[in-house]
Amino acid sequence: MRIAIYGAGSLGTILGAFISPKGVNIELINRNKAHVEALRTKGAQVTGTLNFCQPVTAYTPDEMNGIYDILFLMTKQQNNPEVVQKLKNYLAPDGVLVTFQNGLPEMQIASIVGEERVLGCTVAWGATLQSPGVCELTSEPDALSFSLGAISAQRSKHFDKVKELLELMGKVDVEENFLGTRWSKLLINAAFSGMSAVLGCTFGEAAGPKESRRIVQALIKECIDVCQAGGIRIEPVQGKDIVKLLNYNNSLKRAFSFFIIPIAIRKHAKLKASMLQDLEKGKLTEVDAINGAVSEFGRKVGCPTPMNDRVVEIIHQIEQGKLRPCFDNIKLFEQA
Repeated sequence: MRIAIYGAGSLGTILGAFISPKGVNIELINRNKAHVEALRTKGAQVTGTLNFCQPVTAYTPDEMNGIYDILFLMTKQQNNPEVVQKLKNYLAPDGVLVTFQNGLPEMQIASIVGEERVLGCTVAWGATLQSPGVCELTSEPDALSFSLGAISAQRSKHFDKVKELLELMGKVDVEENFLGTRWSKLLINAAFSGMSAVLGCTFGEAAGPKESRRIVQALIKECIDVCQAGGIRIEPVQGKDIVKLLNYNNSLKRAFSFFIIPIAIRKHAKLKASMLQDLEKGKLTEVDAINGAVSEFGRKVGCPTPMNDRVVEIIHQIEQGKLRPCFDNIKLFEQA
């Protein structure tokens, strides 16, 4: 069985570093030649909440050949039509493409390779690429978990193998309501990644001060409201019912929600959003697939999302060089 992680940046490198020593022949593929060379010569170096170095097999996309049974997709989804069309040529007829991307990417991918060849996975941990071959794990070791689901009624024959591979790193929850699982991850990303990118800080730093926490709370509330309007049941995260904890319809519940936000994110407090990492490198972000996805669904179901709309606007202005990520951007939410 041939297995590869396509787009092995911070998350993919750490996943590969966990899987490789278990006797699994897994290839890490990344277009960053310096990163690939460092992985080949020095191994995958994991720092942060865990510290170890693991020899891995790494290639650039140009070096790919043959057919794969399982492809883990960890690229940004802006180029999904081109990337997935390319990967289709490397995917076995009964192979599966497992997307770890943010937002709601499965249906677009399925339109290219077919529903029965698509699995979706969300991760409940974060990482940062520090330098070629060196990745910082920013979540606590006991928070290393995955949620895995299929969009086809008929699961691929490789479903159990994918689950087995992920369990080499952490706990895997199989989700029957995978759309609800996608929205639970999207809620976290919209609120904490969105504010991390806007303010230029970590998740914990966004959740701490009252001014920014107020906006994080509003972003969460908008996600919950659009899902309720659209008939989507948001799934728990790591056993915690985030709707029960964070939703509110009176002043007492609103105060409890506000109080618990920093506690709810404490295991991921050091996490810096991939959107912020992109902004720091002068790259375009996935904000349209994260906060923009909340706004789009809100328009579809007739539910206003002014705070998510504003996050999209601000991050696009940062991308254009008109603003920079900083706490001064708080004032831009005053009229939202």
